[in-house]
Amino acid sequence: MADTDWRKQTTVTELIFLGFGDLPDLQILLFLLFLAIYMATVGGNTLIVVLVVTDQHLHTPMYFFLGNLSYLEICYTSTFLPRLLASLLTGDRTISVSGCITQLYFTGSLAATECYLLAAMSYDRYLAICKPLHYSTLMNNWFCIQFTAGSWLNGCLAITIFVLFLAQLTFCGPNEIDHFYCDPIPLMELSCSDTHLSILVNFILACVFTLPPFLLTLTSYVFILASILRIPSMSGRQKAFSTCSSHLTVVTIFYGTLMIFYMIPKHNTVRDLTKVLSLCFTVLTPLVNPLIYSLRNREVKEALSKAVSKCGIHKNMQRL
Repeated sequence: MADTDWRKQTTVTELIFLGFGDLPDLQILLFLLFLAIYMATVGGNTLIVVLVVTDQHLHTPMYFFLGNLSYLEICYTSTFLPRLLASLLTGDRTISVSGCITQLYFTGSLAATECYLLAAMSYDRYLAICKPLHYSTLMNNWFCIQFTAGSWLNGCLAITIFVLFLAQLTFCGPNEIDHFYCDPIPLMELSCSDTHLSILVNFILACVFTLPPFLLTLTSYVFILASILRIPSMSGRQKAFSTCSSHLTVVTIFYGTLMIFYMIPKHNTVRDLTKVLSLCFTVLTPLVNPLIYSLRNREVKEALSKAVSKCGIHKNMQRL
């Protein structure tokens, strides 16, 4: 009883991000760097969403998924980068426990949704390359809407179950998170409750909700590469590969950094490396997605060129 009363009296209501606090001389430089990244991420992904919506030539399943992915990247970076920018500018690195769990909910659900959207895009490429005669029948509008809606719902469901368990934990101190956003493991390490069940639930949900889309993505590309290698001409192989090279690059960056992050041991000696890898898949991946699709994709470049031309004509008309 005495132990319970002590815990109630010392319950932590605020947490402190250590983040990049060990680099006080670089706070302004980091602020400017992350501000530029955030503006470029939001601007680039917004441009792709606008192009997909407005250009008739991009009203295809592949670009429907791409539009959803770009919108997701805007939401994802907005869940933690504005908070990080504010802390770098003001020095206030505190966040309430409920605010931390809320941030974790949105980052987790959006990350899980991204796994499914990438799987949908890989399946789309599989049908386009391996079953071109059946593509229009199998990848119809209703299927695209169902797959996309299912991706968003699965992402929300996965993290909702985990958050329900996480909300039962008690935090009594210490209250410092050695990270720049609310990650499940660093947060659970601060709890004075028994976290074995929460850790188990986190592991099971990660396997159930993220392993299937990863396996679907991997299987799709195994069949895609096998089909490309069977094409007799070099030009034919290059043309077929170019249709999925942008998506393959994004998938490799996303899953590559994610796997390395979760495979390295979580010791203090590699804590800085963990932060760097976190930056790769939380900050850099949403930034490079629009760059990859705009620079390596002919349809997107043509749509962008037409949009720029229309804007130029419209400005000239206004001047006249």
